[in-house]
Amino acid sequence: MIVPSERPEETPPVTDEYAFRPAHTRPIRLAESIAAQLRERILNGSLPSGTLPKQEELMDMFRVSGPSLREALRILEVEGLITVRRGKIGGAEIHRPDGASAAHAIGLTLQGEGTRLHELAETLLAFEPTCASACALREDRLEVIHVALEANLDQTAEAVGNGPAFTRLAREFHDLVVERTPNSALRMLVRSLVAIWSAQEESWAVKASEVGQYPSNEAQTEVLETHRKIAANIYRGNASAAEKLARKHLSVSQDLVLAQYGDRIIDAASPLAIEGFRNLSYARREDTQPLRVI
Repeated sequence: MIVPSERPEETPPVTDEYAFRPAHTRPIRLAESIAAQLRERILNGSLPSGTLPKQEELMDMFRVSGPSLREALRILEVEGLITVRRGKIGGAEIHRPDGASAAHAIGLTLQGEGTRLHELAETLLAFEPTCASACALREDRLEVIHVALEANLDQTAEAVGNGPAFTRLAREFHDLVVERTPNSALRMLVRSLVAIWSAQEESWAVKASEVGQYPSNEAQTEVLETHRKIAANIYRGNASAAEKLARKHLSVSQDLVLAQYGDRIIDAASPLAIEGFRNLSYARREDTQPLRVI
């Protein structure tokens, strides 16, 4: 419930169809102006989680007509920031952006651009190993990453011999390292790319297992031991060794997939890919919404 005292003082009554900016910019339509103000409040958290105020309250707040407000809500809905419920229940549910929606959006864009899997691999090889280095440089690395990585390594050891399960857990190791990267911009971008790649590699693992071409138990154990060495270098704070080993390991593991699918356009729209995005476990503040794929 928004009371008059909560209304932004800078929001004046608007009676014209356009809200004008200086002459050198195009006029902003009223609906776009309303959408911009609501968007800012959703992103900065000043609007509480849950649903937007009722349309009547929003019309009163912005002093606009129903058609202009509904157009503004449609803009936000297309952007994935809200979901408008029709019918007797009505209302608009707020969806603050998260890592899953970012990964999905990037994946769909790359797929639409016809990006090949080998191009994604090259990009990951350039950026993902730096995350291992960044984790090793954290003063609190033992507190923030040790327990999670050790749990993953134990689970991965139990999965040796089960190709698809082993790949899923091995990919989770990569995600856990990136997730603990302190630079939020690098973390968000690389995690998105890791999620897209993981969907491709897990698809490869299923198909390779079905035709008896998944790597042997010995090869799986070698991957596990490499993960243990990367983790150990992170724990010790040996950033250069962690990054060097992570880069070499990533290149070798990518080659297995690229040998068959390197020229394939990446997939971000299949059920498997979408499930991968939904399973992203981004660290979030207590007041944020559940993961949502746009």
